Amino acid sequence: MLFYDTADLNDEEIYLQLNKTADENKEKGYVPAYYFTITRNIDGVKVGKCDLRVEHNENTRYGGNIGYEIFEGFRGKHYAGKACKLLFILAKKHDMNEVIITCNPENVASRKTCKYSGAELIDIVDVPLWHEMYKTGRKRTCQYMVKL
Repeated sequence: MLFYDTADLNDEEIYLQLNKTADENKEKGYVPAYYFTITRNIDGVKVGKCDLRVEHNENTRYGGNIGYEIFEGFRGKHYAGKACKLLFILAKKHDMNEVIITCNPENVASRKTCKYSGAELIDIVDVPLWHEMYKTGRKRTCQYMVKL
């Protein structure tokens, strides 16, 4: 897979600084991915991290195409939602028509992030026994979708 330039992934408040890319790993069921640090434009402070998993498979059905984490002390400013919107730009470059974002049903902040980014809840499903999330204790997941 061809990885694209990500220099345009910025808005008036944040930019996504590419840390690494990862090729597909068929053995583990991983699709190609980009990994970023979410950085504030005004002062270069790192406020979180996010990733985009390109393509869809059984893993992304439960784990989603986008992951994010905002560091303690920077939460509540919509940084994760803004990062998602920037990742949508990259997903479109890969001709993705939709992006799935998943979260723990009890994670109210993450559910708000999904809605802020324009995603709609499509289902709350049981995580299958074989999935890594199940092995770490997550038995159910909310599936949100954004049509691009």
